[in-house]
Amino acid sequence: MTFTLATWNINSVRLREALVAQLLRDEGPDVLCLQECKSPVDKIPMDAFRDLGYAHMIARGQKGYNGVAILSRLPIEDAGSKDFADLGHARHVAGRLANGVTIHNFYVPAGGDKPDREVNEKFGQKLDYLTDMRDWFHSETPQRAILVGDLNIAPREDDVWDHKKMLKIVSHTPIEVEAFQAVMEAGDWHDVTRADIPDGLLYSWWSYRAKDWDAADKGRRLDHIWATGDIKDKAHSSRVLRHARGWEKPSDHAPVFATFDL
Repeated sequence: MTFTLATWNINSVRLREALVAQLLRDEGPDVLCLQECKSPVDKIPMDAFRDLGYAHMIARGQKGYNGVAILSRLPIEDAGSKDFADLGHARHVAGRLANGVTIHNFYVPAGGDKPDREVNEKFGQKLDYLTDMRDWFHSETPQRAILVGDLNIAPREDDVWDHKKMLKIVSHTPIEVEAFQAVMEAGDWHDVTRADIPDGLLYSWWSYRAKDWDAADKGRRLDHIWATGDIKDKAHSSRVLRHARGWEKPSDHAPVFATFDL
């Protein structure tokens, strides 16, 4: 079975219902994983997505914050969720396709502004969240699995617009990158996007603060698609839909795609 998967931090699924519908119409991914839905599950506008052929949804939501959802044209069953770091946040949900592949959809905490847990509780929560992810994948080694989402870390030097300037900025600090890599190693996860696009600057997020985000191009690659080692060679055709960042009233993230032959 061949299927295309996309991941997108939508920054309010109800506010940007039309953009989700546009993506589904124009690009037609078989599975779309959304983060930061900012909606209770029963308020997600599923009727509009169902009309476009996406009859299946697995989601965890809460009012005004966080929230993750998996929309699918393919049959998919709920494979559970975990409350990493005991935050009480809707930040993870998993679904299992008919071919046995499990898809994990994550929204890792952003971590606030200061990269110091002693003065910034949110940064400590982010590190604890990543530690819990690592420990879970150590204890329950994933197989035939895909992990996607807004992981809020740009790990490589060419995942940010200026490596040296970003070293003390939350999302690119060495302690975050180290934690990010520990999660990957624990689950034998492999970066599908960079396997397909190994060289060069690559971003999936551009700040709203820039008057002209495209011209300034001060981006970060915060959105990721991983696969476990047993299926990593089945992934291909990775891309970032950069122009979606320029749609009317956009999310500050662009969708990231990959195709799997499984």
